Amino acid sequence: MTDREPSGFEDVYFAMLAEMDFTKHLGGQQSTDELIEMCHVDANTYVLDVGCGVGITPCHIAKAYGSRVVGVDVRRAMAQRACERAQRAGVSDLTGFEVADARDLPFDDGTFDVVICESLLAFLPQRREAMGELVRVTKPGGCVGISESTWIEEPPPELRAQVTRSFEGHLDVQTPEEWLALLEAGGLRDISTHVSEIAVGSEISNRLKRLGGVKGLARVMSRVPSILIKRPVYRSFLKDAFSMPKELFSYWGYGVYVGKKSEE
Repeated sequence: MTDREPSGFEDVYFAMLAEMDFTKHLGGQQSTDELIEMCHVDANTYVLDVGCGVGITPCHIAKAYGSRVVGVDVRRAMAQRACERAQRAGVSDLTGFEVADARDLPFDDGTFDVVICESLLAFLPQRREAMGELVRVTKPGGCVGISESTWIEEPPPELRAQVTRSFEGHLDVQTPEEWLALLEAGGLRDISTHVSEIAVGSEISNRLKRLGGVKGLARVMSRVPSILIKRPVYRSFLKDAFSMPKELFSYWGYGVYVGKKSEE
C-alpha cells in the first residue's frame, strides 16, 4: 500500500497486516461470533466496528445478518483493504469504511445501535478515553462490546515480561476484572462476559474460518513471499513474534465483554 519502509512496532505490525490483507485476534471467528451474539445483532441493527482492520468482521456481519455496518480504522491502508473486501464479498451497499481514531470518532452522539471493537483497546494506552467515545456514539439502550486479550490466570513475572518485550510495550493484556471495570467506568450496565482459554488447534481452525476457509488463506499466503522479500523488517518481526513460549497460552486467552448504555 506504500513504498515507505515501516519502523517501530505498531507501524511494522499493522503495515504488515495491511499488506497481507489480514487482521487477527485471539479466538478468531469464534470470538467474533460470540461478540455478535452477545450484542444481539440482527438485520435491523446499525453497527460500528472501531479498529476494523481490513474489514473482515464488518463484511461478515453484513453478509450473514444483513446489517448496515460502518468500519473505522486509524490506518488508511486498512480502510482501503476493507473497501476492496466489501466489493469482493458483494456487501458494498451495506458497508462503509472511514479513517478515524477511536479516541475521536467522527459521529454524532447516539448514532449506532451496537458499537464493537476487537483486539484494539489492549494496544491503546488511552483506553478509557476510547471507551468514552464508544459509549458516546451508541444509542441509549444500545450495546457496546469488546473482544480483547485477557489473562485468564496471572502469569509468572518472566512470562509477562516476555510478552512486553515481544510487543515492545504496546500490548497491555488485562484481567477479566480490569476489562469489566473499564466498561463500568464508561457508564455501561448489565455487563456480560465470556472468557475462554486458547487451544492451539482450535485457534488455527478459528483463524482459518475468519479468513473464509482455504481460499481466503491461499489469498493471504500468496502475498507473503513478495512481502517478506520486499520488507526485511517483516522477517525480523515475525521471528520475534513466534518466539514466545507455548506455556504462555496456559495463562493467556480472550474475553468478550458487552454492556448496555443507559436509556436515561
